[in-house]
Amino acid sequence: GPSMLRSAAKNHEDVLVLVDPADYSQVLDAIKSGTATSALRRELAAKVFQHTARYDSLIAGYLEKQVQGQEEAGKFPAVLSLQYERAETLRYGENPHQQGAFYRELGSHEPSVSRAKVLHGKAMSYNNYLDANSALELAKEFAETAAVIVKHNNPCGVALGASPVEAYVRARETDPVSAFGGVIAFNRPVDLAAAKEITSTFVEVVVAPGYQEDALAELKRKKDLRLLDIGPLTLDARGIGDGLDLKKLVGGLIVQDRDLGVLTDLRALKVPSKRKPTDEEYAACAFAWKVCKHVKSNAIVYVRAGQTVGIGAGQMSRVDSVKLAGMKAVLPVKGCVMASDAFFPFRDGLDAAAQAGITAVIQPGGSIRDQEVVAAADEHQMAMILTGMRHFRH
Repeated sequence: GPSMLRSAAKNHEDVLVLVDPADYSQVLDAIKSGTATSALRRELAAKVFQHTARYDSLIAGYLEKQVQGQEEAGKFPAVLSLQYERAETLRYGENPHQQGAFYRELGSHEPSVSRAKVLHGKAMSYNNYLDANSALELAKEFAETAAVIVKHNNPCGVALGASPVEAYVRARETDPVSAFGGVIAFNRPVDLAAAKEITSTFVEVVVAPGYQEDALAELKRKKDLRLLDIGPLTLDARGIGDGLDLKKLVGGLIVQDRDLGVLTDLRALKVPSKRKPTDEEYAACAFAWKVCKHVKSNAIVYVRAGQTVGIGAGQMSRVDSVKLAGMKAVLPVKGCVMASDAFFPFRDGLDAAAQAGITAVIQPGGSIRDQEVVAAADEHQMAMILTGMRHFRH
């Protein structure tokens, strides 16, 4: 098989060789019309070697997994071969002076923005893809009906609701100014009520696991609004496949597992504070922890009753993220809980949170000053949950 294909491809000036059924019609027409040019033959030959290269890569990866004593070989092989196909050439990259393209991973089956069907609107941009991916991956964290609004790769509003429209309206209430021109993700099909709320303001992209017919008609009134359908979505569909996270360096690549860490039972976690969380605080902390994982570090999230109230993202000091979350809050902060993606190095973050009105905090712990931080919580009658799990995001 592969040897015959390679041999034919090497002799492409005299042989037409095909590995993609999508090329059958084109080649038949070329043969009938006598226009099987050298350029076409080279294009088909290149496809052959791309196809057999992937075949060889899969075999090499499989064999390396069988090597005794190399438990991580399958996940982090000695030579990493990646197979992506160009799905789209973008108008430009992150900025107009940069060129860009979108590549789809071969063999990936997880419901995602990469596999979504574009139903309507302008062509997706580089930044649209980034924001839509961030929004959807956060929405996928929840079993409950949820809506997520993202700007510049950070959530600016997240909420649960009894319906998609309730979840969206509550998410938008977090920060209406930042939500303008945002990207919205749902984990439930969009209905007409939600569609009418979406079209009442400027939105760049909506991504969801389906749209009701009347909702789609309403959304299509906005000719530039990009609508993405990811197909059916289930909670256990996250992280199927290799689950790798890749980041490009100049001249290199760093690879890690995707951050799919979850907490299944907060009540089983350590509570070092004198006051224990109430049932409402436990529920709010569970929600806040899921959101915080998707905010750029240093990340602080204020939450009440399944709704973000303030989000402090991307600050170089944790106490500034605490203060920023309070500054960004439009809704009342008093009585909210706070989530932190990493430990508090000093008590100042707790003092600032207490001043804002925070009553409970969920954080990883692990600082050499944990005792001081817990003492600060006790001074302010705050409940504290330690997760033992960090969620840095860079």
